[in-house]
Amino acid sequence: MPEKSSSKKALLGKLFPFLLWFPLVNKSSIKDDAMAGLTNAVIVLPQGVAFAMIAGLPPIYGLYTAIVIPIFAALFGSSFHLISGPTTAISIVLFSSLSEFAEPGTASFIELAFIMTFIAGLIQLLMGIARLGSLVNYVSHSVILGFTSGAAILIASSQLKHVLGINFPNGLSFYRTWEFILSHLADTNISELSIALITFLSALLIKKINSKLPHMLLAMIVGSLAAYFISSGIEEVELVGSLASKLPSFHFPELSYSKVIALSPSAFAIALLGLIEAVAIARAIALVSKQKIDGNQEFIGQGISNIMGGMFMCYVGSGSFTRSGINYQSGAKTPMSALFAAISLALILLFIAPLAAHLPIAAMGGIIMIVAYNLIDIPKIIETAKTSKEEFSVLLVTFMATLFLHLEYAIYIGVAFSLIFYLKRKFIN
Repeated sequence: MPEKSSSKKALLGKLFPFLLWFPLVNKSSIKDDAMAGLTNAVIVLPQGVAFAMIAGLPPIYGLYTAIVIPIFAALFGSSFHLISGPTTAISIVLFSSLSEFAEPGTASFIELAFIMTFIAGLIQLLMGIARLGSLVNYVSHSVILGFTSGAAILIASSQLKHVLGINFPNGLSFYRTWEFILSHLADTNISELSIALITFLSALLIKKINSKLPHMLLAMIVGSLAAYFISSGIEEVELVGSLASKLPSFHFPELSYSKVIALSPSAFAIALLGLIEAVAIARAIALVSKQKIDGNQEFIGQGISNIMGGMFMCYVGSGSFTRSGINYQSGAKTPMSALFAAISLALILLFIAPLAAHLPIAAMGGIIMIVAYNLIDIPKIIETAKTSKEEFSVLLVTFMATLFLHLEYAIYIGVAFSLIFYLKRKFIN
């Protein structure tokens, strides 16, 4: 009988992993988790808006993603500290993947984002059920390092139109984007450039003064004040516009055979990237927190969170290293911190969203430049170059593929090279 009871408990733990950690919740842990959650909500507010803009979506969908995705990822994952939601890398892959099917920001593009999220989540869930969680162990960190470095340059390049105030066509390649920018520098809007620079430098300065302060949020406020004084009657400054003060509602994506077939190759690449990110972050924090991470359960958690996200007006989410690290450092004890973060952000959205009407897009461009700047881990790149020629070659190939090929192909190429070198070390050396 004890064995039967134990196996039943283990099965329930697999199906509903929150049943295993919920008994740990008490008055003390709730206090710590609530404070960590509130801190995360303040951090993700400007990030959610910025990431949605990178993805080619209206800002509100970045916040919806930061509300819905973390709840299900926390309930059905295995990590106590992983915070999921919108991320930079996935945002730019989504933009690249969907831009060939619809104009960014349009209703068609938004609907395709929901479909992509649902498909990617289904792929992740099936991979988790098939117990493929150990696969990410064979993908080297150099793939992510090379991809995120390339993505950072692409993101910065795409935001120069907001920073410089120059309008250029969507869908230009990396090379064509820079060609257009260099030939139109004379059209730079000095007001918008000034606002973007003030925002960018303010964020760097605030972080240097006190790294615990929400530097992006404060820099956005500084940029908005700068816009108020700079733009008075000189040059028109474009504003983000007001966000809807409402929460995400149920909306089942408009699936069709043709759309599923067209989006599935990119959805698989996005699903794989999201899983690699989430499991790598969960394991990195677990090394410090001494928690045991179940890779298969993380796959399932990410899959369920994106399936539900696709049905509640979100785009694809994954683990965030910044927010997960802050969650742990802020004293979070259980996954309840992710739920508190979502609830806090929902309340902020309901009461503060109208203020976004006064936020200049140039300031958001400055914030996104900070995001891009933080993505390039130069010390790690130098360390990789010194310690392993093979890993550095994987990094370089992935980096160049990210800049000059479709982003989903860059992921496949990086993973393929990583696996080739792994097999070479395993069976030949």
